[in-house]
Amino acid sequence: MTENINRQIRLAGRPIGLPKDSDWELAEEVMPTPEPGQVVVRNRFLSVDPAMRGWMNDRKTYVPPLPLGAVMRALTVGEVIESENSDFAPGDPVAGLGGVQTFALGDGRDLQKIDLSLAPLPVWLDTLGIAGLTAYCGLLEVGEPKEGDTVLVSGAAGSVGAHVGQIAKIKGCRAIGIAGGAKKCSYLMEQLGFDAAIDYKDEKLSDGLKRACPDGIDIYFDNVGGDTLNTALARINVGARVVICGAISQYNATDISAGPSAYINLLGRRSRMQGFIYFDYRSKWPTMQKDLAEWRTTGKISTEHDIAQGDVDIFPDTLLRLFRGDNFGNAYFQMNQRRGKRWSASKAFLRPVLSRPNLTVITNAHSRRILVESGGDKKRATGI
Repeated sequence: MTENINRQIRLAGRPIGLPKDSDWELAEEVMPTPEPGQVVVRNRFLSVDPAMRGWMNDRKTYVPPLPLGAVMRALTVGEVIESENSDFAPGDPVAGLGGVQTFALGDGRDLQKIDLSLAPLPVWLDTLGIAGLTAYCGLLEVGEPKEGDTVLVSGAAGSVGAHVGQIAKIKGCRAIGIAGGAKKCSYLMEQLGFDAAIDYKDEKLSDGLKRACPDGIDIYFDNVGGDTLNTALARINVGARVVICGAISQYNATDISAGPSAYINLLGRRSRMQGFIYFDYRSKWPTMQKDLAEWRTTGKISTEHDIAQGDVDIFPDTLLRLFRGDNFGNAYFQMNQRRGKRWSASKAFLRPVLSRPNLTVITNAHSRRILVESGGDKKRATGI
């Protein structure tokens, strides 16, 4: 039965620059059966994150490199459907590293039971998941904001950046966002409450920083790297904290980029620059998630969702949308198992998602966000 087929996206090659069709393989296998100590999870939602590009490289970072032929690593939420592990029962909602596949088999060590009374399932990939937790850890644990600080965040209209700015406002700071395009900048100020926004597509970044940060920068939360990081370093204040979260401008670079030439300001301004991984704060997640849930419930945090709905074969194009800058907010998709003819492992499925005949594309008011759906029932891309 097709309902018991585990469809997977596996890493077939090491990309140079942007991932291409030949870097992926679609595979099918029978749904796994748990052995003692194991559980099987039916993945329902999958987060699509810029960090995925780094996971495809053959070098160790904060996680081991993904072997060729392995299921693509991804954060997921779903429910336990079979369990031989006393810590989990069928029906338990869980979050974990389930990968780009229909079903995930594991020993439960990477799973977190989630409380649906705090928020619906997909929010555990957003405000209560990687986006909100990364923002919380980076800004509050590493950045250590003080009331009145000027907080600058790059990639501000993305999933992490949007949370950073809103948490900064909760803590009494000025929030300044860097984003690409008038619609994204309008969204930051009119919907998320940022104090100012800099459109790097319309304004020279150094000029924008002079305008929006006339008294300098106390915390810079960097999601972009490259020239953006270098330009921000030129305006940091004495005692500034530079939080290194990501470098989306560098993930697909084919040449090794030079370090920021303005790094010497860290010495003169007696400042620090620190990287972090939100996994390092896992023991604090429950407390953080309660805070984030309260802020979401009380309207202090709101988010936009860039949702694709379909099967695992839409993953490659969904990932590329991040690097084209097409996403608006947290990018993820709701996974629906494909029914009908079984597919063999081949690259034929890698047609652009927008050309697939069984999918519908819906644009909303921001026009750059899309919802890709199977069938005729349309769902809103926001308000989850």
